[in-house]
Amino acid sequence: MAARAPWRSLFQSHLTQNSSTSFTLSTVGYDSQSRPVPRSRTCEFRGFWPSPKLHESAAEALTNQGVGQNPAVYDSDMISLTTDIRMEKVSQINSSGNIVEGVFWLTDVGNQWRVKGEAFVVGDPSGGTHEEAARKEIQKGVRRQGNDGDASDWDWERQVTTYFANHSPAMRGTFKNPPPGQPRSQEPADPSLRLGQEVEDLQDPVARGNFRVVIIRPNEVERLDISDLQNVRRVRWTFVPADNQDGQGEWVEMEVWP
Repeated sequence: MAARAPWRSLFQSHLTQNSSTSFTLSTVGYDSQSRPVPRSRTCEFRGFWPSPKLHESAAEALTNQGVGQNPAVYDSDMISLTTDIRMEKVSQINSSGNIVEGVFWLTDVGNQWRVKGEAFVVGDPSGGTHEEAARKEIQKGVRRQGNDGDASDWDWERQVTTYFANHSPAMRGTFKNPPPGQPRSQEPADPSLRLGQEVEDLQDPVARGNFRVVIIRPNEVERLDISDLQNVRRVRWTFVPADNQDGQGEWVEMEVWP
């Protein structure tokens, strides 16, 4: 994937102009009768993989704790967010063939962006076949940048730690909360799991055991522009993969009636 997607610059510009970068992420779940059911929740956009906008405190923590930062040798059009492995969205992504949809309503610019694609979850400290398979799929969507830096110095674990560092200590502490969705009357068996913790250690074993990064590889992106109600515009970009199945292909643009 030698060039950025044709929708990327405008989408990124709209995200920068908007006061919020939260979006609705929809997955497919299954009810008690094994029927597919929609599931949606609000998530925070964490940048295009693998380049989150790093807070100064995060950069300091990465340096002070001897982790450092990866060289800026990769870029992509893939959307990233973070989650707790114990959240239902992770099992729903795995059970539904990785299919997801994200909807951004960017009120300050009067635009809605809809992103359809496949989501892959990385960050398992123990590795394993599932982790390796997700990394392989994500790698199909990245491209080398033309700046200095040796790709051999780029490390997956360091990149996941970078995303973890970009959370505040209090937010990192949420990955040591009691199991999400369990009755509040049920005390966790693990005494390290409790509300209101702050985590300074970027390698905290409990928090990192629950922390994951989710990367969405888009295959269809749609923009609905209602900033001018006299001329509402709707444009759809569809990714058409090449025959070699290595992530290569092209984006096809079509304007449709709103």
